[in-house]
Formats: sequence, C-alpha cells, structure tokens
Amino acid sequence: MTDISKLDLNLLVTLDTLLAERNVTHAARRLNLSQPAISTRLTRLRDLLGDPLLLPAQRGMIPTERALELQEPLHNALEGVRRVVAENSPFDPSTITATIAIAASDYVQYAILMPLLDVLRRDAPGIKVAWRTINTSMLDSQMARGDVSLALSTPETAPETLRMRKIYREEYVAIARCDHPAISAPLDLDSFCALDHVVVSPEGGGFRGPADDALAALGRKRNVALSAPGFLVVPEIVARSDMIALVPRRVAHGRSGQIQIFDPPMPVTGFDMALIWHDRTTTHPLYRWLRDQITALIADASGD
Repeated sequence: MTDISKLDLNLLVTLDTLLAERNVTHAARRLNLSQPAISTRLTRLRDLLGDPLLLPAQRGMIPTERALELQEPLHNALEGVRRVVAENSPFDPSTITATIAIAASDYVQYAILMPLLDVLRRDAPGIKVAWRTINTSMLDSQMARGDVSLALSTPETAPETLRMRKIYREEYVAIARCDHPAISAPLDLDSFCALDHVVVSPEGGGFRGPADDALAALGRKRNVALSAPGFLVVPEIVARSDMIALVPRRVAHGRSGQIQIFDPPMPVTGFDMALIWHDRTTTHPLYRWLRDQITALIADASGD
C-alpha cells in the first residue's frame, strides 16, 4: 500500500502535468522548473507508487495503465483544491506575475487584444502576453497542455470539448481610399461590382468571401484582384490603391484618416465571436478576471 504521507502536493501537481503533457520538457516549461527537477520528482513518484507511470517513447512518453487510472481522479482532486483556494483568496491583478498565451486571428489581435494590452499594462503590469495565431484544429490539445490560455474565434469553429462564451456580433463594412475617384456615398451596387477588390483568405490563395455569396443571390459578381492572408494589411492596401474591400467593422475602426467606410450595397451576413477556454481555467482567478476584462472591453466599445 502506498504511504500517502510521503506524497506532497508538489509531487501530485507534477504527476498531473506530466500526464497532461507526456513530455518532460513541456512539463518543465509549464511548471517553471528545470528538466532535472521534473525527472527527480518522477523518480520519487515511481518509487512511492510502485509503478513506472510514464515510459520513454519515440516522441515524449507513454503512460502506463496505472497512470491512466490515476489521471482523471487526480486532475479532478487538484482542481477541487485550486477551486477552494481561489474562492477564499483575494485576487489583486496588480500583484500577479504570469505569462499568458492568447490565440486569435490578426483581426481579433487588432480589434480586441490591443485594447486588452492597454488594460494589462495599467492594471496587471506583471503579466506577459504571447499572441498566437489561432489553429482551431489544434486548440483542444494546446489548451489541455497549457500552451494556449485563452482563444477568440467564431463559435462554430470552437472544439466541442472546450468552454465558450459569445461576446459580440460582427458586421461587415466596405472600405475605399478617402479620395477615391469612382465612389461617392452611399456606395451603390454597380460601383461595388465594377471596382477591383481585395479579399482575405487565411489559408492563402482564395478569391471568394462573404460578399460573393451575397452577390450571387442577386445574380451579380465582382472582380477580386488580390487575395491577402489577413485583415490587418487590407486597409493599408486600400488606402494606397483604387481597390476596395469588405472587412469586419472593427478592422476599419479608427482609420478614418486613411479610408472611407460604407455600408455594403447588399445584405452580407456577419458573424459571432466567442471567448474559448479549457475547463481547467474556469475557476482560476486570473483567467476569470481576463475573461471579464475582455467582455467589459467589448461592452464599452459597443456603447461608443
């Protein structure tokens, strides 16, 4: 029988992290420890539990059957401890030292994460932020490992295993350079179709977007002259050319000195944006505070 008096909380946290990461290097980075320290703790765990727990493999480590039996109840027990501590400890963001990774598209980084960074520099200067390009196909595993702390994406692309909160509805606007010779307000359908367009294709090389479906419903089409990989470069391209573009309204916000903003001359379906996170961070005071800050930023922007 295992002598649990020799199992301190640090050992259990290490085992929980190793079972999630299945890689000593990744576990060491997540726990802010050296690899030798993790290896030493794993040796102690093996001795105390009488099981190898994790076996070397070509890539990372493979858990034993005993380790797999322990994984879920151990994780749930540790989450319970974290929840109790969090609920009984005051949270002061100004005293927090942490590194968080937020995954989002370039558009969301501009529209939401830049304002969030201002809040963090003011209220939580000890927090370092890593912006990461979102990859929804890998998001579940990234969050399980702790490689991504929080993500923002459309609800329909969010993995079902993750938690989600819708935070706003986005709409599209048409943009053109300020002194464009062929455009006047309001933007009419004939002008919209006659001009060359920039379209965004995150995967690269696509020449269709939401406007094309809306035009097809009217029996019309446009000429897409340029496919760009992200939204942030589009206003600059439009401001320096006679091309126009359809972009999310938040991309155009604050650029009135460069571009004109018009309502599209036909109905174009917008999209929802959601906060996405892993269940293990639901009750954590820092991540709960971060989610609340983002939600408040959206509410403030909507009230402008």
